[in-house]
Amino acid sequence: MCNRLSQYSVILIMAWLLVACGFQLRGVGSAAIPEVWKRMHLDTENPNSEFSRDVISQLAANDVQWTDREGANFTLALAPERFSQRNLSLNSQARVAEIELTMSSQFTIIDAGNEVIMPPTKVLVVKQMENNPQNVVGKASEVQLIQGEMRSELAAQIIRRISFYAASLQYTAPAAGLTTAPAALAQ
Repeated sequence: MCNRLSQYSVILIMAWLLVACGFQLRGVGSAAIPEVWKRMHLDTENPNSEFSRDVISQLAANDVQWTDREGANFTLALAPERFSQRNLSLNSQARVAEIELTMSSQFTIIDAGNEVIMPPTKVLVVKQMENNPQNVVGKASEVQLIQGEMRSELAAQIIRRISFYAASLQYTAPAAGLTTAPAALAQ
C-alpha cells in the first residue's frame, strides 16, 4: 500500500512539474484565432498544391471555415512556396558534404471590403542535411521528405502569424460594414 502511494505521489509530482514548466504538445492550443477570423477564403494560384493543402488543413484544424469570397470575412492571398538548395561544404574528394535547403512563401490578408489588413508577410524555413555522394536515390527521397516537413512548418508559421496579428487587432462589425483598428486605439 505504501509502495503504491509513493508511486502515485511520484507520478503526480512529475505531472505537476511538467505543467509548471509550460510544456505543451506541438499543435495543441498554439494558435487561438478569434471567431470573426474563422470565415476565410483562400486565393492562390494552385489550390491543389501540397502547400495549399497543408495551409487549408492546418487552418481547418483551428476551426477556420473555408467559404467563397462573398461569404468570407477575410481572404488569405497565398503565394506558392519557393524551394532552393545550395551547397554548404565539400568533402576531401571535392564533393558536396552538406546541403542547405530553403523554402519560403508570402501571404497577405485582405478583408471583405478588399482592404489589405495584413501586409505581405514572408515566411521562411531553412534546414541542413548531410550528403552522401554514393547514395543519390536515398538523397532524393530524403530531400522530398524534408520538403514535406518544411511545407508543414511554413503552414504552421502562417497560422501563428495570423493568430498573433488577429489578436493584436480589435475587429468589429458595425452596421455599415466590417472595420479593423489596432487594439490599442479601439475602445
